[in-house]
Amino acid sequence: MYLFLLSLIYLAFISLGLPDSLLGSAWPVMHLELGVAVSKMGLVSMTISLGTILSSLMSDKMTRRFGTNKVTVVSVFLTALAMLGFSFSNRFWLLFVFAVPYGLGAGAIDAALNNYVALHYSSKHMSWLHCFWGVGAIISPYIMGYCVVAHSWNIGYRSVALIQVLIGAVLLFTLPVWKVNSLRDADRSEHPALSLGEVLKIPGVKAILLGFFGYCAAEATSMLWASSYLVEVRGVDKELAASFGALFYIGITAGRFLGGFIMNKLGDRRMIHLGCLILCLGLVCILLPIGSPLPALIGFVVVGLGCAPIYPCIIHSTPDNFGPECSGAVIGIQMASAYVGTTFAPPLYGLIGKYVGLGILPVYIAVFVLLMLLMTERCYKITHA
Repeated sequence: MYLFLLSLIYLAFISLGLPDSLLGSAWPVMHLELGVAVSKMGLVSMTISLGTILSSLMSDKMTRRFGTNKVTVVSVFLTALAMLGFSFSNRFWLLFVFAVPYGLGAGAIDAALNNYVALHYSSKHMSWLHCFWGVGAIISPYIMGYCVVAHSWNIGYRSVALIQVLIGAVLLFTLPVWKVNSLRDADRSEHPALSLGEVLKIPGVKAILLGFFGYCAAEATSMLWASSYLVEVRGVDKELAASFGALFYIGITAGRFLGGFIMNKLGDRRMIHLGCLILCLGLVCILLPIGSPLPALIGFVVVGLGCAPIYPCIIHSTPDNFGPECSGAVIGIQMASAYVGTTFAPPLYGLIGKYVGLGILPVYIAVFVLLMLLMTERCYKITHA
């Protein structure tokens, strides 16, 4: 029963990843049919991010009141509704209407399940949890790509909505399985929910929020700008650059799968250090002043591998750093901090790159990696003093 519940949680995280890469893969066609500029996608994605930030901040109170299982089921159906709404949106403003339930559902699933796995499962399962998010995020562009060629982007969204409904139905009919951890959840529910101000007063919380912001800013910037850097700075063919941009994304997923086999042995802190080391090696490869673009191509794949263990290990260490009774509230705010980083850091790089040049990408990423490492170490020293 314990492992069956874990498989259901993995399934729920696939559903979290499925919508995440749909908008980007469909937008080249969507913006033409909707009659808006290609840059308008940023407004839609920021609306989604706003919803995820809000639901992340509310996640601890919701899970304490309704339980992680019910919050997860409702959130999956909420994202299914949003995907269905996107598919019927024949006006640009309708995307903003359905971006709200999309963001609210995604943020609730993310925070609730991350906290649940951090409390009840080991580091390796947290790593594999995020690996399954990558599975969902990798599958959906292929679904959308097929539907755009064979039918339309609308059918792509409806196909993913149907998958979300099926996943939601499986989770709904297996709600009783979550009782396997009910005793520990009952102990945690005896502690009152903490307000945002109370959480921020906990020693070490501000440091980990800055650290998590730094990591997510580095990851999102790398993911979104890798292909553009390779084309504009290194002169790589557009198709080749796009494939290596995808390999960076696949590198994170593969790294989280492989990392799960050694995480329990090394522990969260050492895995974060190992990830930073690999990530920096990748940045060095990108910076090498060599005429051939090969080191830069390899470098982005290595950066992806280095990113792999950091996110899940920061999350998994939360109960150990702040206690099980506070972990839900802290993780909810961590998720909000993560979405702030992923929302604003990539556009900021684009703005800076416009005036300074896109060649600063490795340095820009390194600044956020350094912030993450310094702040996570500061948090550890404060909470384990």
